Amino acid sequence: MPGIIANFFAVIGGTVLGAIFKRGLAPRFEQVLYTTLGLAALGIGFESVANYLPKSHYPVLFIISLALGALFGTAVRVADRFDHLIARFANSRAGQGIATGLLLYCIGALSIVGPVMAATKGDQTMLMTNASLNLVTAVLLGAGFGWPMLVCAPILFCWLGAIYWVAKDLSATFFTGPLVTELAIVGGFLIVAAGLNLLRLREIKTLDFLPALLVPIIFFLCKPFF
Repeated sequence: MPGIIANFFAVIGGTVLGAIFKRGLAPRFEQVLYTTLGLAALGIGFESVANYLPKSHYPVLFIISLALGALFGTAVRVADRFDHLIARFANSRAGQGIATGLLLYCIGALSIVGPVMAATKGDQTMLMTNASLNLVTAVLLGAGFGWPMLVCAPILFCWLGAIYWVAKDLSATFFTGPLVTELAIVGGFLIVAAGLNLLRLREIKTLDFLPALLVPIIFFLCKPFF
């Protein structure tokens, strides 16, 4: 699992560098950094949607996923519970940063297909590429939100490790191209929502939409029975 370990330390190292840089950053520059992160999130999210939406064989699945995910997330108050937990250790701004970081680190083709390739073919290329991207992202997020962003590293490790374990010991065929496509579309919209939050264009409880990622998985699990 060298690729997964590389991603873990990329986030740790990048966050540490960013947090050290943040200590000498004036407040007016912090706001510029938040704006930069917001624009970057919008670009990444739109790029994911634009790339994968034309490849989808189920053009309304992402709408159903977002709707059901938002309804469920709002009902169980995912965002409020998360903010309450983070408030014990850091400010609310850090909670927004962690939510954005987790989406950027975990929701993308490299973060899903990479562990599958490593488990089935021993190919670490995608994971190493993902680690280099995560390093740059972690520096920016660390500079913007500080030390609390370190919590993203173990969560990313567990995410990549879980996909690796499923692909290696259960079923590599589960992570098919169509499933990755649908997850990338839904994830792209969630990243766009995070960008809108950072830019303060619209307050969206992004984490309430997080269960939307489960809908394509459930759909593809049930699909063989219909």
